[in-house]
Amino acid sequence: MAHHQRAVAAAAILNTGIFTIEAVAGYQAGSLSLLMDSAHNLSDEMALVALWLAFIVSRGPSRTLLRSANIFNSVGLIAISGLLLWQAIERFLNPVPVQGAVPIIVGLTAAAANYVVARLLREPGEHNAAIRLAYIHNLGDVWVSLAPVIAGVLLITTGYAFFDPLVAAVIALWIIITTGREVLASHDELVWPERIVCCHTQHEKITHSA
Repeated sequence: MAHHQRAVAAAAILNTGIFTIEAVAGYQAGSLSLLMDSAHNLSDEMALVALWLAFIVSRGPSRTLLRSANIFNSVGLIAISGLLLWQAIERFLNPVPVQGAVPIIVGLTAAAANYVVARLLREPGEHNAAIRLAYIHNLGDVWVSLAPVIAGVLLITTGYAFFDPLVAAVIALWIIITTGREVLASHDELVWPERIVCCHTQHEKITHSA
């Protein structure tokens, strides 16, 4: 349990750096693709913080925090992605200037950092559904963070600013589809973790009695 706590805490701290750098860089460069990836990482950050708190408080509140982490990492992420998808459509129709080099540099940095976060969550994710969802998201973030890199390269080579919101829209759609699929696949375990714990406990009692 202590190992899980340290891993989640380290992942949360690193993730904080990722979304902060992407948010600042995306705003200054006018890159919606970076802002999209930053929002994605912010959602994961809130979930990781809730998960970390769930490990250090008593059993009752920890269940509530665990459920909150699941919601932040799934429903909240879908909602944020939908909002930024709408912004991407507006930017696509009305392009704004974007500094192409910034998404390339920051995107590569974020991809490397997300890989480290995923590695931190891999082992504890084998024993906890909420951590597993965070692990899956951060592993996917490695590739998602490369999307702004693609946008920056296309923007620099072609001079067309609409590539940035186009890539942002693709990221948003990918997040919505993959997150929704994971929620449907693990609905009971993620939304009602105490039911899973209860069932496991009852199963153990029956096994020991037999």
